[in-house]
Amino acid sequence: MSSRDAVIVAARRTAVGIGKPERGVFSGVHPVDLSTHPIRAVLADTGVDPALVDDVVWGCVSQVGEQSFNVGRNAALAAGLPEHVPGMTIDRQCGSSQQAIQSAAAAIIAGYADIVVAGGVEVMSRVPMFSSVAGQDPYGPLMHERFPDLGNQGIGAELIAQRWGLTRTELDEFAVRSHQRAASATASGAFADEIVPVPTASGVVTTDQGIRPDSTVERLATLPTPFLEGGVVTAGSASQISDGAAAVLMMTSARAAELGLSPIARVHSVAVVGSDPILMLTGPIPATAKVLARAGLGVADIGAFEVNEAFAPVVLAWLAETGADPELVNPRGGAIALGHPLGGSGARLATTLLHHMRQNGIRYGLQTMCEGGGMANATVYELL
Repeated sequence: MSSRDAVIVAARRTAVGIGKPERGVFSGVHPVDLSTHPIRAVLADTGVDPALVDDVVWGCVSQVGEQSFNVGRNAALAAGLPEHVPGMTIDRQCGSSQQAIQSAAAAIIAGYADIVVAGGVEVMSRVPMFSSVAGQDPYGPLMHERFPDLGNQGIGAELIAQRWGLTRTELDEFAVRSHQRAASATASGAFADEIVPVPTASGVVTTDQGIRPDSTVERLATLPTPFLEGGVVTAGSASQISDGAAAVLMMTSARAAELGLSPIARVHSVAVVGSDPILMLTGPIPATAKVLARAGLGVADIGAFEVNEAFAPVVLAWLAETGADPELVNPRGGAIALGHPLGGSGARLATTLLHHMRQNGIRYGLQTMCEGGGMANATVYELL
């Protein structure tokens, strides 16, 4: 086995903006330009010479229009990295930038790279979700033949709620808790170390835009259920359409020592699984089991979890199956409050988790997220 490892020496993200034209704080910022801010920040934080970077691995879901033509390479050049530094763009749906981190770790451990910037972006106010489909069928006849009941993620969330017996009130209570935790983290300054300020035409953005501290179960109870008549999932218990970017700087621990850097954490273990493409959102359950088995750890060994809040039923079903302590899951709020900039979310979760681990002396953290098409990534980080 390789004696090399993969460590993270810096992790930064932009604030997350509402992903709607005219409303979002980043709606006037090109996705390539938004990507440059966390890339520059992780290099500036560490003083690493950009010329030493071997690759930029970038996640993005809607790779069309302003996010087409290899947004990862464009972001690297726009950020001022030398021309000899390449870049690539990954699509594993919502897990794209988490996969970017895992792929970067694999390259570093294999000896194919020594220093990599990994992360991702999505500016949904400028490149709306499903832009890449443009009225076309992305599945094809054979896929439909095998899975004739392919639906959307909202229907999947409703099916999960039915299977696990989750009530509307439970979902709304979970959503309110997400906003409360995110608001508390913001007020306490917990996000200060991870958010890189982004100048815009209307001012410098340093705060996540979608947090609603005044959210209540009573108010959420008035919202319609758009995915299923008489259902339980609403816009209030679903992740927000968002704009944002995040990046981590990765290398071997030996290279970090040579550069005089103290790593935050190492990538301890990774896993990726496929799951039912109809339910689509249950993948984090087997992904968590797989990565814990690979790591030789149990749920009780993990001091903090980031489970992407694509929809409230995803996390509640995951909690029911894993037995994890709810107090340790998304302690700073999740995508229901902070937003879900698709291709940037995996790196955003990683950044938030790593800073939380470092600030609280937590040895092991676990990140997992469901993904379109029925997949999930899971990653265990170990504090150094």
